[in-house]
Parts: sequence; C-alpha cells; structure tokens
Amino acid sequence: MSPMKTRFADVGAPVHLAGLWFAQLLRDGFALAAAGGTEKFAVIGTDVLRGLLRDVPVNRDVDDAVRHIMTGLGELDLHPDVADGIRSLKKAGYRLVTLSNGPTQVAETLLTNSETRSEFEMLLSVEHASAWKPVRAAYVYAADACGVRAADMLLVAVHPWDIHGASRAGLRTAWLNRGDNSYPRYFTAPDFTIQSLSELAIRLDPPRGEGHAD
Repeated sequence: MSPMKTRFADVGAPVHLAGLWFAQLLRDGFALAAAGGTEKFAVIGTDVLRGLLRDVPVNRDVDDAVRHIMTGLGELDLHPDVADGIRSLKKAGYRLVTLSNGPTQVAETLLTNSETRSEFEMLLSVEHASAWKPVRAAYVYAADACGVRAADMLLVAVHPWDIHGASRAGLRTAWLNRGDNSYPRYFTAPDFTIQSLSELAIRLDPPRGEGHAD
C-alpha cells in the first residue's frame, strides 16, 4: 500500500493521510461486520476519502481527487518475492485462491500484471460473503467455495487481525512479517511466521491429496 502515498501527493494532500485513510476504511468495514452488516470496499473507501479531503486544500476538484486516489488501488504492484512464492506453492501441489475484503478486480489486475493469474483457481472477495474478514463467515465462505473443510486451508496474510480471524474459524495460518514486527499477544499466534512468501513452500508439508486447499 505504500505507493498510495504518491496518489495523495499527486492531489496536493499530505502523504500521511494514506495510512489514516486505510485505517479508517478498515475500521468502518469492521464496524459494519461487527454490527451484522456489510458494504463494498470501494463504497467505504470513497466516502472515508471524501471526508478526509474535505478540509484539505487539494489541487483539483475533490471528486476528481477521490477518483485519482481510488484508481491507484488498481495500479499497485506485488512485492518482489510474491510471484516466485506463488509459483513455488503451485509447483508443490497446492491449490491457490485469494480472499480479499476488496474487489476481485484488484487481485485480477495485480496477478495478471505479474503473470501469475493462471496459478490461481479462484479469486474470492467478501463482497460475495455475508461479512468482511475477520468475521468467521468470510473464511467459511472461502472454504465452501473451495469445497473443503476450513481445517484443510491455510491463510497467508500480513495483517495479524486476519491471522487471528482465520485461526478462530479453524484455518491454519502463515504470517508474512516483512518488517520484523512483533506479533500482538492478544491475537492467536500463527502456525508459521515467514519473512517472504518464497519461504512458505519449503516450510509446509506436501499436500495431502485431493480436497486440500492452501
């Protein structure tokens, strides 16, 4: 998400607002999920962004600024280790799917641009589930879509809250700790901690045949 700072700078907004925007976006998505509701990522992101920019002297019309920043989500790149990690997991025999709180189109663009889209069986979004991650229903939706038990899946994520939610739903987990950060003690610990996706295939046991989705 770091390149999103450039989008804020483009419209004349302070770059620190990028982190605040994303945090507030997640906050409101989580609040809706906790209250038993849901909304699309883009809807929440757009409204939060418009509120943040209301009192900022941007260099263009606010609606144009919002569009410019939101468009940046579809132009992000993968971290350098991800493509090789994906291919290693696929070569090892694992079924691969995505599960995002955002729209599938973002994953589609990222993976297509990195020439790894064909490695994935499905691109899943909570927009087709009853709640955002980390609510249990989001992970159950993914298991049902794959036709496997939650216990036969493994979630790889950079966010500890996602690791915790998946663990509570019965999935195994791998925390991708890029910044040598400390894992919060109040969340369920991951089954694996890795510093790059390329490590994961080496750390995992071989797939257990049909019906196993990681």
